[in-house]
Amino acid sequence: MITKFDLYRWKKAGMTNLGVNKLLKFFHRYDKKISLRQMGQVAQLKSIPNFIEQYKNQDVSKLREEYKIYPSFSLLDEIYPERLKEIYNPSVLLFYQGDIRLLKTPKLAFVGSRQASSQGIKAVQKIVTELNQNFMIVSGLAKGIDTASHLSAIKNKIPTIAVIGTGLDIFYPLENRKIQEYLAKNQLILSEYSVGEKPLRYHFPERNRIIAGLSHGVVVIEAKLRSGSLITCERALEEGRDIFAVPGNIADGFSDGCNHLIQQGAKLIYQAQDILEEYLYD
Repeated sequence: MITKFDLYRWKKAGMTNLGVNKLLKFFHRYDKKISLRQMGQVAQLKSIPNFIEQYKNQDVSKLREEYKIYPSFSLLDEIYPERLKEIYNPSVLLFYQGDIRLLKTPKLAFVGSRQASSQGIKAVQKIVTELNQNFMIVSGLAKGIDTASHLSAIKNKIPTIAVIGTGLDIFYPLENRKIQEYLAKNQLILSEYSVGEKPLRYHFPERNRIIAGLSHGVVVIEAKLRSGSLITCERALEEGRDIFAVPGNIADGFSDGCNHLIQQGAKLIYQAQDILEEYLYD
């Protein structure tokens, strides 16, 4: 029987999340033991010898202690959200802090610029307030729109989930330490990264697929043409999620991404009712 710790060991030995997904599909289909070399072949690893060497050299006791620092759930568990299962390359193992029951509630993702203007912050506050607790809020705990979304949710007593691109023991950005600690105790924080993992650049596009995967739709506020927010929208569109964009000033460039999304077929919104009518009045 495959355990969550098995998944952790494979990843720590250098197997990618996609590789673990391929391996899980193999075991589900064939239900038989295979060698480490065969595992590497099924996972289509670039360097099978490196994987074998790293796996055999693991200090299992130390690794188990590290793994147990935070609770986790896996693709094999009942609590794993169905929407997240549907996406390409779903996270095989997620660590968490807080109330895991929040995974069961309907969600909307809020994304946007790290350099949010006062108008962008007000737009977040307006829409979150008007949602009137019909959806919980998912975002990435970054500066700007993400932070405003979490804070607006808390102010309006709406549950909120933060998906972060570091280990749960890392505070990034550092100025969000207090809100991260609050969310860890009172809401929910998710990460597919183990203890001590830093905010590496490629972590954030990976994180974005989780934000999109958890949600019914994605609300975009103040996104530039080339931004992580548009990457989140791309992932969301690939998975059949709805995209809602708040239009912005055409002169300063801060909302060019939002305006482009509207041009490409995203729904223009200026109030929460524009979102709610897509779900509550079918």
